[in-house]
Amino acid sequence: MFYQVYPRSFADSNGDGVGDLGGLAARLDHLEWLGIDGVWINPVTVSPMADHGYDVSDPRDIDPLFGGMAAFERLIAAAHRRGIKVTMDVVPNHTSSAHPWFQAALAAGPGGAARDRYFFRDGRGPSGALPPNNWESVFGGPAWTRVVEPDGNPGQWYLHLFDTEQPDLNWDNPDTFDDFEKTLRFWLERGVDGFRIDVAHGMAKPPGLPDSEYLDIEVLHHLDDDPRFNRPHVHAIHRDIRAVIDDYPGAVTVGEVWVHDNARWAEYVRADELHLGFNFRLTRTDFDAGEIHDAVLNSLEAAALENATPTWTLANHDVGREVTRYGGGDVGLRRARAMAMLMLALPGAVFIYNGQELGLPDVDLPDEVLQDPTWERSGHTERGRDRCRVPIPWSGEAPPFGFSTCADTWLPMPAEWAAWTVEKQRADPDSTLSFFRRALELRRERDEFEGTEIEWLGAPRNTLVFRRCGGGLVCVLNAGEDPVGLPDGKLILASSPLVDGKLPPDSAAWLV
Repeated sequence: MFYQVYPRSFADSNGDGVGDLGGLAARLDHLEWLGIDGVWINPVTVSPMADHGYDVSDPRDIDPLFGGMAAFERLIAAAHRRGIKVTMDVVPNHTSSAHPWFQAALAAGPGGAARDRYFFRDGRGPSGALPPNNWESVFGGPAWTRVVEPDGNPGQWYLHLFDTEQPDLNWDNPDTFDDFEKTLRFWLERGVDGFRIDVAHGMAKPPGLPDSEYLDIEVLHHLDDDPRFNRPHVHAIHRDIRAVIDDYPGAVTVGEVWVHDNARWAEYVRADELHLGFNFRLTRTDFDAGEIHDAVLNSLEAAALENATPTWTLANHDVGREVTRYGGGDVGLRRARAMAMLMLALPGAVFIYNGQELGLPDVDLPDEVLQDPTWERSGHTERGRDRCRVPIPWSGEAPPFGFSTCADTWLPMPAEWAAWTVEKQRADPDSTLSFFRRALELRRERDEFEGTEIEWLGAPRNTLVFRRCGGGLVCVLNAGEDPVGLPDGKLILASSPLVDGKLPPDSAAWLV
């Protein structure tokens, strides 16, 4: 059971309005009370913060914004005392444009060895005024930026599949892996328990960087055959990474793998590659019984191809909060609780995103506070991911709700979140937080959750029913419009009160 911490938005210890590692350490009791096994912490290494830490300028130091190295060392010690593992985010696909390597590449000029660590190319057309190919950035706009050479003239272009300030690394250059290995060992030797690998399906680029036939792709999306991602050579990179990780027994890697095809996704979780891989199908499904069934089935089948552990999540810092995705308001919250039960009933590793246990929705933020680079790069057509990154409320009746002593938080907190603070929800046995704690407790302690497979059972229309083959837990999800009867068994948890002994719409139940 993993808990994803977006550190800017979890808890602020120094009153600057931005969450930090001291704040996380001070709130570890919340995670222990909730029953979390490990945390995944979004990037906290040194960065200019053009993409909130995913533009790394020093991968082997902690940014002062988050408290520096001493704060991180204190956090690891405090988490380990509570039996909580610590997993860091690492970013192998690109660096910050402020990274010493990239600055050296700019200073070296065309043909210099320093430029071979990235993708510098001459432009096309008259005077090289056009980008080297037609690739687009995942954040919108061209994936190439032209530099001014040391002589002051326009010169080569460099590749950045994300923001302009995130130049892609050339993994065919041996310096790249050598440095990444140093980063992995640096943190593992300081007690880190593993890594979430950003853009794990990236890194490898096709020879010659050919034009893409996939044009006008939606911002923050791509296809399996997109030449920018999912190239065969990426698996050699993961095998090299795994060889390093295997020197540290117990360390784990989980990859961000945006690959749709089951067989191609499963390649990433072969025995000598990633330990775990995110399969994002559940984050892309509506609250529809057929879609949910297919997403679960596909995810289980994909993992089974390599006898890997399935990995489940409903939300994260990129895809938005499920309460909003399922319709918002009371309906969205009921559906989110039901889907949490379905996810927790499945075999494998589960990740919940900070604030999910409170039932928080996305926030409709005003234009002037948006910070996600997709907002600017898309020409203000894509509002980006800030909506799901608003700081979480801890206590009190008004912003900043105990998140900080500073009312001017890095993203504004809505006043209506007064009803959803941790403080209020812990005191309410019927709250979403209390529901999550009870669900995690049952999942952790009951033998009925054992086994690695599920069996689909007969179910009324718009309803899903499955049984854990090892332990016998039965999970029922009602995605229809009418209450449904429950199968035989003892009810141990329901996401909504039963109505005349039946499970109401937008609800789930566990029976043993």
